[in-house]
Amino acid sequence: MINKINKKVLYREILDYVMISVGMLSYGIGWMVFLLPNHIGNGGVAGFASILNWGQGIPVSTTYFILNAILLAIALKVLGLKFCIRTIFGVMMLTIITKVMGTCFPHPGLLHNQPFMATIIGAAFCGVGLAFGLSYNGSSGGSDIVAAIVNKYRDISLGRVILLVDMTIVTGSYLVLHSWEMVIYGYVNLIITSFVLDQVISSRCRSVQFLIISEHYKEICEMISKDQPHRSSTIIDAKGYYSGSNIKIVIVVTRQREASYVYRMIDDIDPDAFVTQSQVMGVFGKGFDKFKVKKKSSKNKLNTNKLPTE
Repeated sequence: MINKINKKVLYREILDYVMISVGMLSYGIGWMVFLLPNHIGNGGVAGFASILNWGQGIPVSTTYFILNAILLAIALKVLGLKFCIRTIFGVMMLTIITKVMGTCFPHPGLLHNQPFMATIIGAAFCGVGLAFGLSYNGSSGGSDIVAAIVNKYRDISLGRVILLVDMTIVTGSYLVLHSWEMVIYGYVNLIITSFVLDQVISSRCRSVQFLIISEHYKEICEMISKDQPHRSSTIIDAKGYYSGSNIKIVIVVTRQREASYVYRMIDDIDPDAFVTQSQVMGVFGKGFDKFKVKKKSSKNKLNTNKLPTE
């Protein structure tokens, strides 16, 4: 049993690092192939490295590694090793990728003189890369580290800090490019990257609800419990209005990526079953997401419990 658990943990660890690597590769393609050669601003340390590259010719891999090394040294002291270990891996991977791509894709890059298309495609690659990194407990460093440090000492949301830092850096690219048009393309890049990031992360967490009406409801419930032990089903007694007969309705909630399996299973047991599928906004509890509720401090609780004085 212990060996089985260890193998499962090892598999998850390896999968995390593989997917973080894939994410950093996607981010590197978006940054080095589409954004940097077309002088389109980026957020975080990547954006600052781009500005120094355009203005002073310093390789982005050098600036990116040095600045993240400084931020990670601070984060190690403030946030601890657990937060930083996968971020260190992500930073190392992206540093290597940018170094290699800097030699493989000389300027001018793809979609030269088509900055709008370069912005859209580059931002899409960057958004997917960041989403893969964050989905598997890693990151590309930069703004994420700054936001986590600020959030620890001030009640400011991570997203607000990241947006503020990124917009400041993109606006600062005007000092080198002397073009508000390119700055606007930088803002568009931030918006599209953020949108793609949200879509990719939320798609992994989307859930669906099945309502299944079948005479073989017991076999369907048993198959769900047998083949998907982390999932269960609920049976509701109902009555058909037209037929007047008593029926059983099986309710199953599962991840969207598991929906095709549920359909195949139902088709194998009862091809004539009546099935509806609906999208659910959020599913919380065992096997799904955890509640994200802001806890009230004990001080606030005491204040709310006090009776008003006359």
